Amino acid sequence: MNDMPLEKPQHHIAVLADQCVQCGLCLPVCPTYALDGNEAESPRGRIAIAAALARGQIAPSPELREPLDHCLGCLSCQRVCPAGVQYEELLVETRALLGPSPQRPGLLLDIAKRPKLNRWLQRWARWTGAAIWLPALLPGKQFAAWRAAISLLKSPTPLARTQLAKQPGTRDAGIVALFPGCAASVQDAAAERAAEQLLDAAGYRVVRLPATCCGALDLHDGDAAGAEVSAKRLRDAWDGTHADYLVSVTPGCLSTLRRALTTVQVEDPYRLLAERAEKLRFRPLNLRAGLHIPCTQSNVARSETALIKLLERIPGLALQRLSTPPYCCGAAGSHVLQFPERAERLRDDVLSHIHTLDVQMLLSSNIGCRLHLAAGLAAQASTLPTMHPLTLLAQQQET
Repeated sequence: MNDMPLEKPQHHIAVLADQCVQCGLCLPVCPTYALDGNEAESPRGRIAIAAALARGQIAPSPELREPLDHCLGCLSCQRVCPAGVQYEELLVETRALLGPSPQRPGLLLDIAKRPKLNRWLQRWARWTGAAIWLPALLPGKQFAAWRAAISLLKSPTPLARTQLAKQPGTRDAGIVALFPGCAASVQDAAAERAAEQLLDAAGYRVVRLPATCCGALDLHDGDAAGAEVSAKRLRDAWDGTHADYLVSVTPGCLSTLRRALTTVQVEDPYRLLAERAEKLRFRPLNLRAGLHIPCTQSNVARSETALIKLLERIPGLALQRLSTPPYCCGAAGSHVLQFPERAERLRDDVLSHIHTLDVQMLLSSNIGCRLHLAAGLAAQASTLPTMHPLTLLAQQQET
């Protein structure tokens, strides 16, 4: 045991790690443990590594940091932990202690965090058909992240484009600030319009914040300084909105938004809409839909009950929910780019389950999950369309 006094960050990591009683109840819900069957790839294995690093008992090395980098941050372990281990905080602080991985695809992530550049490049890629011919020009392991990123452009087109329809009525439910995000503001623009339409119909007044990154991609990759820059930008944008709630259509942003704005009520839209569901009416739709609940929606937003309540208000819609943990799709922010082979293996389990369902559409609330699953379906020559649940709700809303 190293008896030297620890610096404050290391001390806090050690304190967080000491909460773990090594009971192993996290193992059955951990996707990476299910994938590898390796204790180091389990929550308690990572906690042990983090504690040893913090106490100086072991030195950082590529072999030791790999299990920490592999963690999806799904937080299924935190949800079932009987000892209340703050696993997310432990993971974030340990990654910040180590710093970003040398293999982190920094340029790709910078593009993702800049909506205008992201939108322009995607338009160029679609116009030139780059998703078809460009991967062949990027062979080898060093371009694996780029090939993975290009594959995310192959998603099937949604069935309909949602048009924003403002409705007359009293806005007496409060003010909602809608956070567009970075990649979501480009890929999930229809879902954001849908959220605005539905919240408006439910009696909320909606204001929009600028499209920017919440900092999740940096925070989860160990770039604490970069995450703080995004957090400050977010706080500056929030000041002056006079809003009662901050919402995001992407549950993957919620934890970071809450971390940056500790006194603000940060939600995804489903709970707010479910509380005023009597104000919403939907047209019938005879459709069988598979419902994928992203890990962050289940473990951070905890809004799956509200989501299902809303979808069940569409007459004729038949829902079939996909399996619960450890069946994570493997997208997990930058994980899909940094570890594309592992992400594909995790996705394969989810796709196998989808293929057992007799459904005509796949619904998923998280942009990364939906693009990753859609890319897998496209690779299997499936034409199953994918859609954000909010887009479907707005499409069927009676105006």
